[in-house]
Amino acid sequence: MRGLFGSLTTRGRSFMAAGGAAMVCGLAIPEPDLVRVGALLVILPVVSALIARRSRYRLSCARRLDPPRVPAGQPTTVTARVENVSRLRTGVLLAEDVTPYTLGSRPRFVLEEIEPGGHRELNYQIRSDTRGKFTIGPLRVRVADAFGLVEITRSFSTTSTLVVTPKIFPLPRAAAQSSWLGEGDGGMRTISAIGEDDAAPRVYQDGDSLHRVHWKSTARYGELMVRREEHQWRNSASVFLDTRRTAHSSSGPASTFEFAVSAAASIGAHLSGEGFRARLITEAGEIAPRGTFQETLLDMLAVIAPSHDVSFRTGTSALANAGGQLIAVVGRLSPDDASQLAATRRGNAPAMALLLAVSAWASDGISEDTARTAEILSAAGWRVAVASASTPLADAWQQLHRPADRPLSVGGFGMSLGLLGSGGPASSAGSNGSGRSGGFGGVGDPGGLGGLGGPGSLGGPGSLGGPGGPGGELR
Repeated sequence: MRGLFGSLTTRGRSFMAAGGAAMVCGLAIPEPDLVRVGALLVILPVVSALIARRSRYRLSCARRLDPPRVPAGQPTTVTARVENVSRLRTGVLLAEDVTPYTLGSRPRFVLEEIEPGGHRELNYQIRSDTRGKFTIGPLRVRVADAFGLVEITRSFSTTSTLVVTPKIFPLPRAAAQSSWLGEGDGGMRTISAIGEDDAAPRVYQDGDSLHRVHWKSTARYGELMVRREEHQWRNSASVFLDTRRTAHSSSGPASTFEFAVSAAASIGAHLSGEGFRARLITEAGEIAPRGTFQETLLDMLAVIAPSHDVSFRTGTSALANAGGQLIAVVGRLSPDDASQLAATRRGNAPAMALLLAVSAWASDGISEDTARTAEILSAAGWRVAVASASTPLADAWQQLHRPADRPLSVGGFGMSLGLLGSGGPASSAGSNGSGRSGGFGGVGDPGGLGGLGGPGSLGGPGSLGGPGGPGGELR
């Protein structure tokens, strides 16, 4: 009985209230005709409710999302198909699709009578400015009688999942650096055949994996030899994302954490489009692939949240064992953290770091801890680009691939890094910037000279020159 009266609309309840009042007044006067009118007003909603609850509409619902995975801020089209699979014609239906609050108001549709075997399609668009996984559905259908006295809601069981990924920024194609591809293990050579005899061995060095030992060459030359495997540097890469809460600023769409997640997604999608065999690594270790790399990357980054971990030694260990090019997106690092990350680079493998200026994120400046982190990484052979809130990701990506004979400056906020010299003087001293710190001197190659630290503008102190290589002179 409670369910019966619960299905009454406001009009139905008003009818029953008026009918009850008419019956009481008719009995009190007494007036038999008024009692009959009151009884009719009471009985009509009850009969309508019984008929509506006994009407067994057999409806089916299928939903399609186009596309089911979209970047934040991009719309997706939802198509719900409602089909009448019974032999009875339906009445007027009010359909409502259940959507999360963050996707806006719930879409509602009025469906005219659906003939037996007929169907109706409901189309609408939804958009989310925040990443995440959202459940769309189930579709609710409200059945009403012809008088509008009763309304019964029935729900389908099918739902759909919408994946909203971080914003994906297009990145320009950047040629690999000549210093990485023309010397040592970085050389890209054409291999005419694949086999043990085509391994191009070299002498074993500290840090080389024992899996690369070439035993035939070791027996031939009498010393431990390893394969060069130069071609893997061009088609494999590891993307490292530091998600520690302590490494980023406060949460929100404009936080450094959201920028880092978007940068990792954009870089990973770019590498996948270029044909790289890539992997995603966080401070907790490597993310196990589920399908293709791009699907794993986007699904993971759609729901990733700042972690409470303090150390990222597990992640740097996985990064050191991954091999290939190293691309790190990091925030605030202590000197010890920076040294751990710097040590993951093996041999002459290409390594790039997008460093977020967390302490001065909104002011387009660079703090001393950011400058110190950049100095540690660049001294270990990493290419470093520092980004602020106003730095376009495409510009930072181009800075990471700038030729070695040109100084590296990002965002125009006062940071230049002297790059590695090659047998002669290192690159020029850091240029005067508009930030609080000067540039860093480069590290000289054998016979080269360490670059000079450039003085910072507005009274900012210049940084120290990098150490000279063997036989070089520190200036």
